[in-house]
Amino acid sequence: MRVDLFDFDLPPESIALRPARPRDAAKMLVVDGQGDFLDRQVCDLPGALRPGDVLVFNDTRVIPAQLEGVRPSAQGEARIGATLHKRIDLRRWQAFIRNAKRLKAGDVIAFPANVTAIAEERHDDGSWTLAFGGDEPVEVLLERAGRMPLPPYIAGKRPTDEADASDYQTMFAREKGAVAAPTAALHFTPGLVEALDAAGIARETLTLHVGAGTFLPVKADDTTEHRMHAEWGRIDAATADRLNAVRAAGGRLIAVGTTSLRLLESATGDDGVIRPFEGDTAIFITPGYRFKAIDGLMTNFHLPKSTLFMLVSALMGLERMQAVYAHAIAGGYRFYSYGDSSLLLP
Repeated sequence: MRVDLFDFDLPPESIALRPARPRDAAKMLVVDGQGDFLDRQVCDLPGALRPGDVLVFNDTRVIPAQLEGVRPSAQGEARIGATLHKRIDLRRWQAFIRNAKRLKAGDVIAFPANVTAIAEERHDDGSWTLAFGGDEPVEVLLERAGRMPLPPYIAGKRPTDEADASDYQTMFAREKGAVAAPTAALHFTPGLVEALDAAGIARETLTLHVGAGTFLPVKADDTTEHRMHAEWGRIDAATADRLNAVRAAGGRLIAVGTTSLRLLESATGDDGVIRPFEGDTAIFITPGYRFKAIDGLMTNFHLPKSTLFMLVSALMGLERMQAVYAHAIAGGYRFYSYGDSSLLLP
């Protein structure tokens, strides 16, 4: 499909720079396959679902994966910015580099707090493999030298501050490794979880370490020409069994966020059975895709021409989602990572 079919005009003032407070006070647009749109709040979620439904969360934890350093050389220093986006092994990460033209294989980059890395290899997509020095886990080094990697549409408008350390982390965050938050779950609070429990709505978790590739624009003219960046995920056998049992009993699986959805779909066979999964997924969901695992999706409002807007269009239909987004813009809904939510029930 042509990528420009997924374009729309978004006023700059629609982009949220801070989350709603409290988190579950954010707006939530409830959308089914063909009825009217319902303007609600996230705190209304228990009444929008059914007893026996299960919400599936991503328990990845955002690490301070953004680094600013210098590349010393006889020709003079060069400032280098690095955003780690995918672990390769214990000491090596793949990273997107700012000022990459000043970098060549073998260069050493000096980051704060005596953290260093060697630029080992440049990849076809322009990213680099960085090999970190020392014997401490890279996550420990990042706690000393890195900062929270806010999305570019927020970081370009204000600096990262102390509030972001908690604001850009979900209450379910446990497994360190993401460089972007699974933002649909940012809306959840302990009080909302208690209300969901009381309504008979269960919770399960999986892990998908979200990479910085999620923010990259689609540069191709046709969706068939776009290549997704791989991200590592895991669903254990016990979780897969419980999810299959829910569906067998007539319950619905509602993915909280596109990351949970993508991993569930990656782990599910054509027979509709969810299987244990551990490894990379680069699944790219566009209109025409047949969903195998999920019955609904809770998600924020996404970028024009993004792979995520393509995904929700595959779930609900392109014309339906164009109408949803027009309604959201006209109604003052806040977009992107710190923005409002939608509940999509095809």
